[in-house]
Amino acid sequence: MEKPGKKLKKFLIITGTTGMVYAGLKYLLPLVAPCFIGYTLALILRPTVRFLRYRLRLCFFGRTWQLPSGLIGAAEMALIFAGLGFLAWQGILRLCREIQLLTVRLPLWLDAFDRWITDSCGRLERAAGLDSGCLSDAVGEMALTLGEKVKESLMPFLMVNSLPAAAFFARLFLVCLVSFLAAVLSLQEMEELRCRRDQSLFRREFNLIGNRLVQTGKAWFKSQGIILFLTCILCTGVMIWMGNPYAILAGTAIALLDALPLFGAGAILLPWVFLCAVGGQWRNALILAGLYLACYFIRQYLEARYMGSKVGLSALETLAAVYVGLELFGFFGFILGPLGLLLVEDLVEVWAGEKTETGK
Repeated sequence: MEKPGKKLKKFLIITGTTGMVYAGLKYLLPLVAPCFIGYTLALILRPTVRFLRYRLRLCFFGRTWQLPSGLIGAAEMALIFAGLGFLAWQGILRLCREIQLLTVRLPLWLDAFDRWITDSCGRLERAAGLDSGCLSDAVGEMALTLGEKVKESLMPFLMVNSLPAAAFFARLFLVCLVSFLAAVLSLQEMEELRCRRDQSLFRREFNLIGNRLVQTGKAWFKSQGIILFLTCILCTGVMIWMGNPYAILAGTAIALLDALPLFGAGAILLPWVFLCAVGGQWRNALILAGLYLACYFIRQYLEARYMGSKVGLSALETLAAVYVGLELFGFFGFILGPLGLLLVEDLVEVWAGEKTETGK
């Protein structure tokens, strides 16, 4: 049976570690995030940089010259970003074509919707014995009033949010620039950074936190990347099968919404199922309902597989950690919640073990 003093010490260790991890993730991580992103990119590029640096040796007058690691890494990142930019540009062009087609057909859809509303109001008027046109006039006035309200609130909304949006993009550019420079400098000073880490008094904690960050980050990016790719391919394929002319636009939008914790694929698919059912398009309604279930089970299965088994948490622990993380950290709590729980468990085990050894 453990002594009360030993239990109190462990409780204090758990409480202090939890507070320290929360403060680090909440306040310290946003400050060092660009440098951390740059260091992570440097670790990813380091094998190819070392290979190219060895292969690209130059010999002049009996002396061997090697290109700087930072220069090779900068060239690699430039090529990677150029390739990704080209693919994004092609996707944007296709998206613009689909949006253009949407703007052409939208008035036709609105006209068909107006006729459907008018016919529905007419049937309700005849069924209820009301005067002809009273319901359609009321609906028209409501729609007109709603349109005027939207116009009145749209301009103030744009004026209020234009400056924060510009500040956000400026900050995003600064973060990308700092991350790029941090990656180049990390490649150049990798060995020195590792020596300083190994000689530090907190090298054990640094190694533990670094391993957990790498393990959890790999599991999160792998799971989300696979889920996003499969969902996008599945939704786009189903849209093409249904004969939807906006297959890429619709499939990409559903996949991106499915990646957001507060929305999900149901934000588009469930209202779409309802509209198809109301319009008598039962085939499309069943296909879309099946697509929603497929997206739901893909996400649940792959998240439980990668975020649970790969990082060492049970399904219940993963669910609780994700919920608490979303409450504490917002959108990024999906990864910060499980990461924080793992860090607390590991640090408590290390420090409680040290306390026990010291006590002995």
